[in-house]
Formats: sequence, structure tokens, C-alpha cells
Amino acid sequence: MQVILLQRIGRLGQMGDVVNVKDGYARNYLLPQKKALRATEANRAQFETQRSQLEAHNLELKTEAEAVAEKLDKHVFVAIRSAGDTGQLYGSVSTRYISDVVTAGGFTIDRRQVVMERPIKTLGLHDITVALHPEVIVTVVLNVARSADEAERQSRGEDVTVVKDEQIELETFNPDEVFEEGAGERAEEGSDEGESTES
Repeated sequence: MQVILLQRIGRLGQMGDVVNVKDGYARNYLLPQKKALRATEANRAQFETQRSQLEAHNLELKTEAEAVAEKLDKHVFVAIRSAGDTGQLYGSVSTRYISDVVTAGGFTIDRRQVVMERPIKTLGLHDITVALHPEVIVTVVLNVARSADEAERQSRGEDVTVVKDEQIELETFNPDEVFEEGAGERAEEGSDEGESTES
């Protein structure tokens, strides 16, 4: 389906561009969200008469988004979630949850403004892209932890998934010793077998 874009849309085009999109994408997203019009002669004429108003409105929204972006960019938000000892979450962090956390932090955003390639399934610091406007994109940091204390430790750079006892074992572990011990045991077993076959 051919549509006229009423605003800039990433990977599609700028305001006023006539582009081909899949019918479902147009019917389910672009048209209901008022982001595009069907590319008919009547709609093209209507767009041209309203173009200056749309551009002024777009500029106003962009200016507001830029003001919010200055405060929001690189802001750290803490998300407390349940997870196992390895740092794997029970469930995942979705766009809806992130928008709720950011909104609770004093910035109102919609879940559709959160851009994620895949859900978050582990503890740690995660960079999240937020599209405040088609031309204003910022990155926020989501600190996913099991507790506020753990979030504080993660923000200092600690790995909270390593248990203290495991850390000591890893520091004292020498793979050469294990290999030598194993080789000695195999050599003794071989000599025992040799003795039993001779007698």
C-alpha cells in the first residue's frame, strides 16, 4: 500500500514522502496512529494544504522532546527483579516495565517509545534506547538488580553474580595442578595393570 508520511519514521522516510509499506503495517499501525495517510489524490492535496501546520507542530514537538532529552540522556534507573544465583532473571524486563520505571522516575514516556531488540533476561547495567520523537533519540541506563544494595554495588562496577566462596576458589584455582594430579593417578593405574598381567 502507498502512504504519505505525516512525520519522519525511521527506515521509511521523512514527512511528506510517499512510500510503499505492507498493508497490515499501514492498517494496524501507520493509519490508526495518524502517522500516515493513504496516498490518494485527495489526501495528497489535503497534505499539501496542511503541510506548513504539520511542520510547525512537528517542530514544536521536537523542541519539547529535546528539552526532555537533555535531562533524560544517560540517566540511570533501578529495576528490582527476582533472579537466580547466576544472574538469570525469573521472567524478563519488557518495554512496558521500562516505561513504568522511567515514568516513576519522573519522566513520562510511553512503552512504544522504548526501543529494544530483545527483552532483558539478566542482571546488570543495560543501555536502553528511548525515542522521545522520531528525530530525538536518547539512551538511558537500566540497572537491573535483586535489591537496592545490589544495584548500588553494580553501579560501582561489582559483579554481583559471583558468590564470595566461588570468587576465592577461582582465585586459588590452578589448572596445572589438577592436570598433574590426574596424570599421576592414571600412571599409577597403568603400572598396577601391568603388574597384574605379568603374574
